[in-house]
This record gives sequence, C-alpha cells and structure tokens, in this order.
Amino acid sequence: MPSGDLPSYVVYKDVTSIDGTESIYLDSSADNIARKISLTNFKQSIVGLDNRIVVTQANKETTLGGVIDSTKEYFLDGVIDMGSTQITVPVGGMTIKGYSFDISGLVSSADNYTMFVSESIDIGSGNILGADYYISVTGANSKVYEIYDATGFNAFEFARINYIDCTSLGDIYDYRQGLEDGTGRFGGSPSLTLHGLWRGGYRITTSIVRGLAGTMTAPLFKEGTLFQMNSRFLTDINCDLPTLAAFCDFNAANFPNPSTIQIKNAIFTRDGGSNAEDSNIFSNLNASDLPCDWDQNNGLPNTFVGGTTVFALEAATVINTQSVFEYANAAGFLGQELQHFEMTSQGYLRHLGNNPREFELSVSLNIEGNQNSECAIIFEKYDASTATASDLGYTLQERQINNFVGGRDIAFFFNLVGVTLDQNDELRLKISNTTGTQNLTVEALSFFRLQER
Repeated sequence: MPSGDLPSYVVYKDVTSIDGTESIYLDSSADNIARKISLTNFKQSIVGLDNRIVVTQANKETTLGGVIDSTKEYFLDGVIDMGSTQITVPVGGMTIKGYSFDISGLVSSADNYTMFVSESIDIGSGNILGADYYISVTGANSKVYEIYDATGFNAFEFARINYIDCTSLGDIYDYRQGLEDGTGRFGGSPSLTLHGLWRGGYRITTSIVRGLAGTMTAPLFKEGTLFQMNSRFLTDINCDLPTLAAFCDFNAANFPNPSTIQIKNAIFTRDGGSNAEDSNIFSNLNASDLPCDWDQNNGLPNTFVGGTTVFALEAATVINTQSVFEYANAAGFLGQELQHFEMTSQGYLRHLGNNPREFELSVSLNIEGNQNSECAIIFEKYDASTATASDLGYTLQERQINNFVGGRDIAFFFNLVGVTLDQNDELRLKISNTTGTQNLTVEALSFFRLQER
C-alpha cells in the first residue's frame, strides 16, 4: 500500500536504523502487516515541506549566515541569536517565516551590526518577504537593514512582524514597493530611511507604535538620499510618538503625484496625548499640501479639497451686448481655504489635483444694476485636456434686480449644484444683463465655493 494511502488507524510500533537510514515501522490492526517506510519519505508524504529550511540556534551560521537559497523558505524554530552574523539577501530574494512574533525571533545585541545586507551596492538584493516573527537589534550604532534593490522592481513586504527595542531599522534603497501588515514598533528608536526612486508605493496598515525611547529624535520614516515615491504612501497606523520624534519628515517634493500621501483613519498621539495642531508629527507637510490626502484621523488635521473665490473689492463688469455673458469682474479677488486648488488673478478656481473629481458648488452673490432690470449668472468650465471652455447650462440662474429704497438695487443669487473637475480644469463665473447693456457690479463679500462631494 503506498505511503500516501496509510489508513487513519496506523500507529507507531518502533523506530530503528537500518543500513544507516533512519526508519519508522507502522502497524495496521486491520491486517497486522508491518511496513517499513523511510522517515524522510514519510515526512515528505505527510507534511510536504520540500522547500523549507528550518533555522535553529545550532545551524544559524550555515542557514541564515550562509548562502541564501531563494527557492526556499527559511523557518525560524524559536528565537535565534544572530550575534554578529549577517544575513546576505541575494538577487533572487528571500523569504523568512516563524511560528508567531511571540515564539520566533531574530535578535542581536552586537555593536556596529547590520542584520540584513546586500552582497554589494552594485549587485543588490531581490524581494524581502517575512511573516510571524520579531526582530530585536539593540547594539550601539546597529540597525536591521542596509538593502539595495537589484533591479528597482522588487518588494519589501512583511506581515505580523514586531520590532522590539531596535536601535534603528536602517536603510532601504530604490525598492519598487513596501508593505507592512499587522506590524509593530515597540521601544527603541525604530527609524526607517527610504532612499532613491520607489516606483510603487509603501503601505503600513493595522500597525501600532508604542513605548519608543524618550530620547528618540529621528522620524519613524525618514527621507533618504534622492528619495521619490511615484505612487502612494498609505497608513491607518495607531502611533504614539515620544516627545521629540516625528512620524515622518517627507517633503511634498518627494511625491510628484497629487493625493499620494494618504493618512486614513489613523490615530496619532505624543506621550499619550492627542493634539491635532502638533506640527512635528509631519514636520515638513501640511494637510493642505497637494500630495496630502488625510481623512478621518484622530490627532491630525484632515484634508478638505476645495476653495472659495471672494469678491473682495468691487468693480463694474462691462456689458457689451444685451444677454451676452461676460466674465465677472472685481477690483480685487480673495482666495480662501484653497486646498488642491488655486485662484487665478481673474478669480477663477483651478483644480491642481486629480482626486476627488466631484465637487459641490455653492453660490452666494449679490449683483447691483438698474432697478427692475433682469440679470443672469452662469458658470463656465475650462477643460484642460481639450483646451476648450463651455458653459454649464444647469448652473444658469436669472433674477430681477430689486427696487430698494436707498442707493443700491440688487439681485440675489443662491445655488448649490454638482460640478466635475479634472486636473487643471477651471471654474469661471460669467454674468449678463438680459434687458439692456447697463453695467453690473458684483458686491463685495459675494463668493462662490467648491468643496468635495
């Protein structure tokens, strides 16, 4: 009977050694037939772990400290004290797993030590993948990583990894993307520096930071040499920072694409206290910056994409032809609460971002003219992709200019409609006199506003 067909009632009878080969004897109570099966074959047929290398304290020099086989999974059978032994990640990459971050780990207290390295800068490393263990590198001037991507298209990805009391997490160069899922940073100064071009992004999710060293001043995520990330950096982290440390020191220039620093449903505290005005959480960024997209956070300002054009100083809009719309004029415009928008000198609102696209337009305008005349407003959209402008017919409103006692006769306009704007599109206000050619004046403090739907 093939070993794969062993009945469930097979029991161990004896273990011996025949001709130097470790063997196991099995007995079936059904037919009382003793069978001898090679222990190696038995393990392979039952467990099927041909591509796993088990790492122990006894063999760490020849496994993790030796030439890494990129086709194998390295499994940590408990906590491995690496001492000064380094793990050289080859061009083909490596995978490390453990039982859990309570049972399996890689530790070192050696000074001036780096745990994971590339063979050289020129050769570099491939994917670095890990799950279910912890890392503790505590020596002076020591760090966890000094890794260079061999091609610029590899991944740095970990699940359920804890960093305990680490002096530094070190440096990662030119990887395509990074992922942390369920990771933790506890104690020490676990700063990670990202260098070079990251063609993809970095996501750290369902992660927690607690109990960092009170003397820590470096940010958790640090801008390295020529750092640029072409996709998003996303986190929903639960992070308690020490007194002087930032979460990151990234600059807007590190992210060439809008809305790619995405902080969503995160919680930030410092020494246990929450302060959304703490400017050192993101030391070089504001929620309103074009790369920022911060929503539903606790202890951090949020991004509110949109802006307002205010008619600050009055000036007449010259009406050349009855019922023909002219661009609304003013002696001075004021842009307020502009986030991912800019206001042009003509009072137009230009969308600098690409997300969101859908906005709510709210209008509050007072227009002065001849009493009992009629005037109208309409908004024009300039489409940057086609370099054409067209009136948004659904924004058209007509009003009679009221005959008031006193020096001014005014028509009132209020509206609330939806508008879609892509990157570099503009929204422009136009007005017309539908009963004559008398000039019209938009009163001071009239405004129109865009905000995310």
